[in-house]
Amino acid sequence: MAKPIKKILNDPRRAVDEMLDGLVLASDGRTKRLAVDAIVKSEIPDGKVALLIGGGSGHEPLFHGFIGENMGDGAACGQFFAAPSPHIVYEAAKAVHRGKGILFLYGNYAGDNMNFDIGAEMLADEGVEVRTVRVTDDVAAAPPERMHDRRGIAGDLLMIRVVGAAAAHLDRLDEVERVAKKAMAGLRSMGVAVLAGSIPETGKLTFDLADDEIEIGMGAHGEAGISRQKLGTADEITDQMMEKILADLPFQAGDEVALLINNLGATTMMEMLVVNRRVRQILAERGITVHRSDVGTWVTSQEMAGLSISLMRLDGELKRYLDMPSRSVGYSSLEVK
Repeated sequence: MAKPIKKILNDPRRAVDEMLDGLVLASDGRTKRLAVDAIVKSEIPDGKVALLIGGGSGHEPLFHGFIGENMGDGAACGQFFAAPSPHIVYEAAKAVHRGKGILFLYGNYAGDNMNFDIGAEMLADEGVEVRTVRVTDDVAAAPPERMHDRRGIAGDLLMIRVVGAAAAHLDRLDEVERVAKKAMAGLRSMGVAVLAGSIPETGKLTFDLADDEIEIGMGAHGEAGISRQKLGTADEITDQMMEKILADLPFQAGDEVALLINNLGATTMMEMLVVNRRVRQILAERGITVHRSDVGTWVTSQEMAGLSISLMRLDGELKRYLDMPSRSVGYSSLEVK
């Protein structure tokens, strides 16, 4: 019989509500909470193209931790691993709209797609223009010819950083959408899990893995990957993941990329840096230059152990937006000049 997962909570059924309160307080006045489960920036300039992000809770700091300077203007928040309702999407969108339209940016999951689309229809009835770009970076979820079926995983952070900066500096919704689509076209990710995460309300694991097994290509909620196999060395696992990622676009010699290595929740910095070492060796051998890299905890699945690797191919415009300073509870960076 599996042991229950221990967490420091009050009532698990109120965990999302209390977590959102704590998140707003951690922003020191830079964000505020709406009457629904949504967080928005305290100050959004008039005439700004708005960026609304969102999705299920349980992946902190994604999405609601990425509200701030050159990032999201607001986040619609669902319960654990569940999409926010259309009403939450609608209220969050109304709160961030400043007259120039809204870009919806979120991971490609059926519930999110349906509820954000309904929210967009509600806004359209009121004359508010909405465009949608879905993050589809997981190369394990579907073949390249079915990009529209792929899941969004840790590449969400790179998208929010690029598109958030674009939305802060471009004054037309169609231009922000163009940047978002270009960034998405060059983004690829893959994850590996060695231990499952859990759902706080039940305390149960989201999937089962034998003590000596890993799953290559695992989704952020525990969705099946492409290979369940015995645990190998860090270099062997990294080689397997990078082979899939690099071949998918494909990335080529001369490319310049942003690299993100993401902790799924319970993996140590030591492990991620060992993987980073091998990723950089592989990229150097292929003649691919890393413009900037992030190694840390950005998109989690509670205490799931494992990590993901993301690459975004860059051009001058995308580098400019990626290098702008950002500030939020979940991610901050200084300007790169």
